[in-house]
Amino acid sequence: MNLGIDLCGVALKNPVMTASGTFGSGEEYSEFVDLNKLGAVVTKGVANVPWEGNPTPRVAEVYGGMLNAIGLQNPGIDLFIDRDIPFLKKYDTKIIVNVCGHTTEEYIDVVERLSDQPVDLLEINISCPNVKEGGIAFGQNPKMVEEVTKEMKRHAKQPVIMKLSPNVTDITVMAKAAEAGGADALSMINTLTGMKIDINRKTFAVANKTGGVSGPIVKPIAVRMVYQVAQAVNIPIIGMGGISCAEDAIEFLLAGASAVSVGTANFHNPAVTMEVIDGIEAYMKKNGFESVKDMVGIVK
Repeated sequence: MNLGIDLCGVALKNPVMTASGTFGSGEEYSEFVDLNKLGAVVTKGVANVPWEGNPTPRVAEVYGGMLNAIGLQNPGIDLFIDRDIPFLKKYDTKIIVNVCGHTTEEYIDVVERLSDQPVDLLEINISCPNVKEGGIAFGQNPKMVEEVTKEMKRHAKQPVIMKLSPNVTDITVMAKAAEAGGADALSMINTLTGMKIDINRKTFAVANKTGGVSGPIVKPIAVRMVYQVAQAVNIPIIGMGGISCAEDAIEFLLAGASAVSVGTANFHNPAVTMEVIDGIEAYMKKNGFESVKDMVGIVK
């Protein structure tokens, strides 16, 4: 029985990784989690220059999950290369760098800076607001999705994963656009836009008014979107959205995801990724699956 997977030509020891923005670059979790056991660590979003993020408060609890409006705060690519990559290279795990930007040029800048770095895959966060287009997210316009994907492929030395926004009418349109642009894989879903009002303060719970909803509450939507996209494209999907145990992860695999990312659950259970890996292995033994690939997309 083999837990290993091939993701865009990169060999991962298992299909479980962390979701961007929930695990930093692994350092704060390394005392709780054996990073060597993970299929990959997906870093927090990295931009070409440091981003301060949104004003506080930026996080609120909601029923079944959380609302965040961090605004992709990050220290920028220079510090990331000097500090975070050397830390991750101490471990026997794959490194996936999440890249963010306000313009195509900003994305290109980061991708080019990473071209000679020892990282394995790039995950492009196209839920970022495109400042040149009046703030609409890159991932909400199929033409833009295809264009940005093409540009990333033109400049990237590593395989390119496009991270899709669920805040669209038809996710398959965006997935096909990314595939047409040459994406090697897709990761989905990013957070769903939501709002919470503090009735006692009579104001918004987060200063940004809206934020991204994540956690168990989004899982049925995420599973449905992964299933739809798996029927529409021929490239691998990394499934995410509300995974908090092995059963959740297995649902995504059966729906058509080739790998999974665990996000919000890390905040209240730092060991969750280890539990998911062990749980997938136990499920495979119990159900007679020889490889992870054998279970991907078998529910039609």
